[in-house]
Amino acid sequence: MTPWPASARLWWALAGVPLAFLGLFFLWPAGTVIVRGLLGEDGLGGGDLAGALEVLARSRTLDAISTTVGLAVAGTAGALLLGLPAAWALSRFSWRGARTMRALVTVPFVLPTIVVAAAFSALFSRSGLLGGLGLDQSVTAIVLALVFFNISVVVRIVGGAWESLSPRMADAARTLGASPGRAFVRVTLPALRPAIASAAAVVLLFCSTSFALVLILGGSRVRTVETEIYLQVNQFLDLRAAAVLALVQVVFVAIALWVSARARAPRPPAAVEPARAPRGRERWGLAAALAPTVALLVLPGIALVERSLRTTDGYGLDHYAALLGDPPARSTLSAPLWQAALTSLVTATVATAMAALVGIVTAQLVARRSRRASALESLVMLPLGVSAVVVGLGVLLTLNRSVLGVDLRGSWWLVPIAQAVVALPLMVRALVPAARAIDPRLRAAAATLGASPWRVLWRVDAPMLRSATAASIAFAFAISMGEFGATAFVARPDRPTLPTAIARLLSRPGIENVGMAFAASVLLAAITAAIMLASERLRTTVGAEI
Repeated sequence: MTPWPASARLWWALAGVPLAFLGLFFLWPAGTVIVRGLLGEDGLGGGDLAGALEVLARSRTLDAISTTVGLAVAGTAGALLLGLPAAWALSRFSWRGARTMRALVTVPFVLPTIVVAAAFSALFSRSGLLGGLGLDQSVTAIVLALVFFNISVVVRIVGGAWESLSPRMADAARTLGASPGRAFVRVTLPALRPAIASAAAVVLLFCSTSFALVLILGGSRVRTVETEIYLQVNQFLDLRAAAVLALVQVVFVAIALWVSARARAPRPPAAVEPARAPRGRERWGLAAALAPTVALLVLPGIALVERSLRTTDGYGLDHYAALLGDPPARSTLSAPLWQAALTSLVTATVATAMAALVGIVTAQLVARRSRRASALESLVMLPLGVSAVVVGLGVLLTLNRSVLGVDLRGSWWLVPIAQAVVALPLMVRALVPAARAIDPRLRAAAATLGASPWRVLWRVDAPMLRSATAASIAFAFAISMGEFGATAFVARPDRPTLPTAIARLLSRPGIENVGMAFAASVLLAAITAAIMLASERLRTTVGAEI
């Protein structure tokens, strides 16, 4: 029997890290949810399958499914309606303030969903800036929040394709007598159609997994599949119904991912001409294209800060000062908010360490293309196809017990475990392109000079991946800090994270509760923004050094 080469032994030794992590903390929990959804508590099938069909036939379930689909379609349509004009303005023209506008459009993409939910709650509540519109706890408020969250996705995907299009084809059509509108419809739009379809599929996926937005902005009036899962677990204690709904969510997300994969198009060739300054009426077109987007992006932030400063006696820093004290008597919190913030920082640090350990190893294994590397990459990407709510429910069902001799019932460790599972695939996606960009001849040269595989990793790969690793770690930390879907199921009431504490405060009346929730949301947004800015600066500094 031919012995394995050293490189193959090293590959499988390292592959044991992501395989063990995902097997214990993702495949087992997610598989348990699927089995319970299909076969019931005992997993024996028979009459239990009929019970699953009975859950699906309930009016509550059908209403949740139809609401999920309706919100996803409406949010996608709104994001395209505002995102396409913004993509045109930012990709085809060079003008003063364009860089600031791009940064503004990118902000929602890095904000925690609970912060976005709090901002729109502050905007549309009865005493908010737009409270007179009567949109508090309405479907319209949820759709606008979904549009806010996903405009950046449309601008990034469609804008990137638009920048790569040469304007000469449209100019030729206009030379032949076509109006600007006709040239756009007959020439530019067909070229952008694959990118638009891809952006729509991604936004549809994000809109269908918007747990925090619906839970906070919809209240008891609007229920989607994810919020119904949460209600079945926390209010009705019906884990079987929750498992059936989780299976429905898995199917829905899988369909969205399939549509996204089918819609993804190859990048068109680079543009022949760079972006130019707008001329004449184009300036008015830019203003008209960007004004709705600017209003949607700015107003919720203004409302959030304004409500965090509003007190019974006017305006002040009372709610920010309350973050450092004990919770008010009418609060649902059993711990002060400063402790929740500290818990979030600690759990996010631990979750990032877990995700970094597994992600860095996985990126190295996946970067060297092979059949086994492709299989491992597909396995690591599986959590992207499962809602964070399903991950949290699975962790609750499986790990909230004694596992391998370790008693995890009610353990604090369940929170960073769930957060690490959510952050891992995104971290690997950020690292793999950088790892694949390393010239394999450098590794071959080091090996020829006698370096072992471990030494090649340390001396060749590590220095060249320092920038991408720093950025991906910061991204994973920001995701873990703001993670709410999975954390809502496993966080202990006496040790809430900052997102779960914000959600609980927003669910209670009283200016002290909501004021503290808004102040904590501003704090969480500031922490997230600081992390992302630091990662960008670190990536630039390290990249310059290399």
